[in-house]
Amino acid sequence: MNPLVQRITDTVGIDSATAQQAIGAILVFLQSEGPADKVNEMLASVPDSEALIAQAPKGGMLSMGGVMGLGQKLMGLGLGMGEISGISKQTMAFARENGAGDAIDDIVASIPGLSQFV
Repeated sequence: MNPLVQRITDTVGIDSATAQQAIGAILVFLQSEGPADKVNEMLASVPDSEALIAQAPKGGMLSMGGVMGLGQKLMGLGLGMGEISGISKQTMAFARENGAGDAIDDIVASIPGLSQFV
């Protein structure tokens, strides 16, 4: 199993399929909102990032953008605020531990409201 997915299933207590979709949603959000060079650096530190991105839930008719839109997508997976926070923190911590520390700092600083969740 993907080490990030395993980490999230172990620490947050959600199933693997939901973890994969949630991570994918976070990565898609970062791709659309963050600085491309820094996000690409982060994605390089996440095993199978493209496969995770492919599993992200697609936006619905009432989908909004920004951090609130990401929250809406994650809640649509049945996740509560505690689980969303745990997944976000673990995803960013994993990338930081695997060589994307400076990129993570730049990404978080560039996206309004993101620092509250990571």
